[in-house]
Amino acid sequence: MGSVSTELEHGVLLGTGTAPSHHGELLQGVFEEGGGLHRGLVTLPCPLFASNATVRLSRWEPDLTVAPAWKTKALNAARSTLKVLGMSAYGGVLELSGDVAVGRGLGSSTSDVTAAILAVLAAAGRHLAPERIARIAVAAEAATDPLIYFDRMLLFAHREGTVIEDFHRPVPQLEVLGFSSADQEIDTLALPPARYNAWEIECFRALRGLMRRAVTRGDITELGRISTASARINQRFLPVPNFHRLLEIAAESEALGVQVAHSGTVAALLFAPHRPEVEKRMALAGRRLAELSITDHWRYTAGSDSHVSYVHNP
Repeated sequence: MGSVSTELEHGVLLGTGTAPSHHGELLQGVFEEGGGLHRGLVTLPCPLFASNATVRLSRWEPDLTVAPAWKTKALNAARSTLKVLGMSAYGGVLELSGDVAVGRGLGSSTSDVTAAILAVLAAAGRHLAPERIARIAVAAEAATDPLIYFDRMLLFAHREGTVIEDFHRPVPQLEVLGFSSADQEIDTLALPPARYNAWEIECFRALRGLMRRAVTRGDITELGRISTASARINQRFLPVPNFHRLLEIAAESEALGVQVAHSGTVAALLFAPHRPEVEKRMALAGRRLAELSITDHWRYTAGSDSHVSYVHNP
């Protein structure tokens, strides 16, 4: 990650930013911190998809616009970043591109917003701390994912833009067999926030402790159990079709567990990358998913090649 401050011809500043997607959550719920309960999550990074932003800024442009025009959250984030930097007088054009599917739980909005913020920082030749970037992002989209913290695992308050607990460890390697559990788009912000009962809140307290221990030890078997437990709780709020059968497929293929996007349709089976016959087990899982008419699969290794970047392009 880096940036260079250079002014182009006619006083135009140019910067680019890139932010990856994620693949839903390993854990999501409410967690006690500072005497209160906070909604929080631990995301599963995904380097397969990304958003790219390019911004051209000038004092002579009356306003900042965005293309495509409907990406207003990213535009608001870029404008807020300019305000924080003391550059509200700058206008220009923010252009966004990428391959993060919308409404699937891959964090398409946060990818756009994060990339836009990073592009403005690159154009200005400035840096902001990750926590400041996260606060700008949550103000722009009401709830945001911790994509700016690409290098480590943490429990993140996605409606506040703050870190509940930093586990101070990188994401351990996991083989992810991803798929879409339903052929529909979901408006994340239109979903009512889950109202967890007392039993579920106590479960989250225990799962947080287990997550801390699993990350510290690099215990991916435990991570698989935590992810499955969180997915089970989420069935009460956004049910995954054929969830019981997915649990059976996970057991038959000796997967570590089931992982879902808690506000999307993306799901996955998690595997240990270095176990014997992992290829055979993932192939078996793929065949069993096909029996459920789930034929669109993708595969990647979590914990590798996931990053954000922002650079000046003269």
